[in-house]
Order: sequence, then structure tokens, then C-alpha cells
Amino acid sequence: MKQHYPVSKEDALPHVVILGAGFAGLTAAKALAKTRCRITLIDRRNYHLFQPLLYQVATAALSPADIATPIRSILRKQRNASVLMGRVQGIDRQRRVVTVDQEEIGYDQLVVATGARHGYFGHDDWEAVAPGLKKIDDATQIRRRLLLAFEQAESTSDQSLRKALLTFVVIGGGPTGVELAGAIAELARQALVDDFRKIDPSQARILLVEAGPRLLAAFPDSLSQVAAEALTRLGVEVLLGQAVTNCTEEGVHLGNAEVPSRSVIWAAGVAASPAARWLGCEKDRAGRAIVGPDLSLPGAPEIFVIGDTASVISHGKPVPGLAPAAKQMGVYVARVLRARISGAEPPPPFRYRHLGSLATIGRQEAVADFGWLRLRGRLAWFLWGIVHVAFLIGVRSRTQVALHWLWAYATYQRGARLITSPASTAD
Repeated sequence: MKQHYPVSKEDALPHVVILGAGFAGLTAAKALAKTRCRITLIDRRNYHLFQPLLYQVATAALSPADIATPIRSILRKQRNASVLMGRVQGIDRQRRVVTVDQEEIGYDQLVVATGARHGYFGHDDWEAVAPGLKKIDDATQIRRRLLLAFEQAESTSDQSLRKALLTFVVIGGGPTGVELAGAIAELARQALVDDFRKIDPSQARILLVEAGPRLLAAFPDSLSQVAAEALTRLGVEVLLGQAVTNCTEEGVHLGNAEVPSRSVIWAAGVAASPAARWLGCEKDRAGRAIVGPDLSLPGAPEIFVIGDTASVISHGKPVPGLAPAAKQMGVYVARVLRARISGAEPPPPFRYRHLGSLATIGRQEAVADFGWLRLRGRLAWFLWGIVHVAFLIGVRSRTQVALHWLWAYATYQRGARLITSPASTAD
């Protein structure tokens, strides 16, 4: 196999290879902008995705281009960084090389930030009928399923089939599940309500299924109750303590009961990327690589694992798989690398700073938990919008999303209601 190194006039500089351009990897790359090193950022896609708003693409509120930005565009002015689009196939720790599309890339320091995928708790065959939401392809597939369900319900004369088509099941009561269920309810009861002649979209049945005793388990009990009540007002059936025992093309099984549905969405769990297998290291039950206090791999100080790929303990507790946590890890690893490269004293062990949790439920409904302050309703909803717009990369994305939301708020409409082919993610 050939060895590939990025073209540089300063080949003698330490080579930092970063796998993954999500929140963790991209933040680390940007934080190393003024460090005397060569950076190669590798991702299997050519864009950075703002995952927290992916559910809005799935429910036709936003288009993919609103929440995705080309990686090369983001790093175009960072002269010490180059970008490669490719799929990682393995890592050789002894030789310090990463295999990407049959080519080997050598590294001095390696940062693994390859994220997470859907976790089906040993039932991977469910993925075909209950897609999760982790990438743009997932979102456009779900959007297609949702919009097609209404179209097919309009055209069929079979009442039992129509009922199944107009039954939407979201599995998982975390933030993604809550936001998806609320958005589907608003799509049916507001955006589509006047568009059909034979069916009444407002009569669609939306179920949110959670195996645990309450929604939003990471939030305080009081805010979980607020979320459940808000969803109920939107017309969502909240089913707590209900474990899914099977998913098929005909619907879902909750214990011994079957719910006929043609649109099932999985938001119940995630599993780490294969990074721990590539590295041959110890991992937790979710497949995340277990790292040390400085986020490096035990026994391999030149390898860092961050973001959803890593199992990190801070303040005696696991660090949650949130965007702010991933960004904090990216900043921290950049500090460690700068200290190593310059010969300075290394920073103290990583400590996660929880900035708060936010979840939106629907129009003017959201919950926010900052520990010392808990918000609900309009104020939390407004704050949620400000935070998410601020986190987007680039003035164009922020402006477009803000305008889309303003238009949707004023008209109750959604501007991305296109049914594209399964192979297409374009709008």
C-alpha cells in the first residue's frame, strides 16, 4: 500500500491526524490553527453536520444545506490544515499509520473522533424498518417516509392501511425522541392540515414510546413532566414503561400488543463507531474506547479518543454525549498537543463543565435545565433557538435557519416538504 502525506513546505513539523469532522474533531483542528504542526483532518463526508437540528430536516422544517457546511470551506484559511475525504479502515498502533481507502497515512499524534451510530440493543435487523437519525441520509429518508405516508393515505381506499399509514411511532424518550414527536405532531396538525381532501392530517396518531418511567431522563422530574404534558397537548400519545419487543414492516410490538404503523423512527440508543476495535483497546458496554484523564489511550499517549467515541469520566461521572462536551474535549486535546509540541507543562486532567441541557417540544414549548436555573415554556423555547443558531457555523447558516424559523412561526408552514428519491439527499 502507498503512503500518503499531505503536501507541505514544512514536512519536518509534527503530523497530527484527526479522524472525524464532527464537533470534537473539527474543534480540535481549529484550536490548533496557530500551532507549529501539520494537521490532516479525515472524514468520510465532505461536510460538517450540525446534528442537533437534524430532526428538523427529517420533519421538513429545514433543508440539509441549512445545517451542513463543507469542511474545506471551514478550514480554507487555516494554512496548517489539510482535508481528506475517505473512509477509515484500520489503525496500526505499532507503525503509527491509519489506513484510509487502501492508503496509509502516517501520524505523530492521532485524534480519533469518529462519533457514534444507532444502537439497537442487539436487534440490528430493526434498522431497516426503524431508521435512526445520525446523518443527512437518515433525515431525508425519514422525511420521505413521513411525507409519503400522508400521500399514500390520501390515495388508498383501504381503511386499515390508511390507519397504519397515519400512525407514526417514535421509539425513545430522550431529547431527540421528544423533539421528533413534537415536530411530527406540528407537521400533521399545522403545516399539512389544509393540503389534503380525503384525509385529515390532524387526525394522525403520533406515539412516543419510552421504556423508562419518564421522558428526558437526564432532566429533573419536574421538567420531564412539563415535556410530557406539552406533548400531550400537541396530540402525542406518550407511552412510558413500554419496551419495544419487535419492529417489522407492519409496525411495532409493545409487549404482546401490536401497533400497526408504516413510519417507525428509532431514537432509543446509540453505539460508538468501530474505533475501539481499530485500536484494539478496552471499551465500555456501548463500544466507546476507555481513555485516561488526559483523554489519551492508556499505554499509547500519542493517541487521543474524544467525543461520542470516548468513554470519559469527569467529576466521578460519565461525560454525556452532547455537542458542548465534544467541543470541550476538542479544545482540551488541542491544549495538550500544543504543550507537547512546544515543550510546555501539560494542562491538568480534563474536567467537563456542564453548561446546561435544552430540549424543544413544539411551538413556544421547551425545557431548559442549568442546575441553578430551570426554565419552561416560551422563554426556554426562545433561549433554545438562540443557542442553536449561535452554535451553527457561518453567518449564512445562521441567517438561513433564523429566516426559516421566522417564516414557519408566522405562517405555520414548512418549506422543505419535498419527497426525493431514496438515493438522493438534495433539496
